[in-house]
Amino acid sequence: MTVLVLDNPELIAKAAIASGFTAAAFATDARRPHRMKFHYGFNKHALDDTDVAILQQHATYLRQYPGVRVRIHGHSDNFGAEDYNQFLSRLRANAVARLLMHEGVAENQILLTGWGSTRPLATLEDHAANRRVELEYLTQDMAQALQG
Repeated sequence: MTVLVLDNPELIAKAAIASGFTAAAFATDARRPHRMKFHYGFNKHALDDTDVAILQQHATYLRQYPGVRVRIHGHSDNFGAEDYNQFLSRLRANAVARLLMHEGVAENQILLTGWGSTRPLATLEDHAANRRVELEYLTQDMAQALQG
């Protein structure tokens, strides 16, 4: 794999403009909450108060920008059977989706994915880091392509 590192600000700016970058689009992203991962205790799928407060900020952003979609990725650690881990990861993603919809986010702005323990964030032994939900923001074009 080849990695190209650009350390020339002028070249980066020209490439950004050529790819369709606009300052207005960047300003929109600046209002989006920065925290995108939410961790859970063992065998839990309920959100704590801090998580709810951050997700309410995400809901505010999504209501302001109805063309933006969010994919909610549910994950679990590798304890137990994979069928159960898959189920638990879906419960976690659904809990986040329900909260966003309760806060006024349109259902069509939300995509759900439950990964079970198949995509660990850390080593398999770091169970706490792997029990999580991650948010991924998508443009409308990306969301439509993912839905088929």
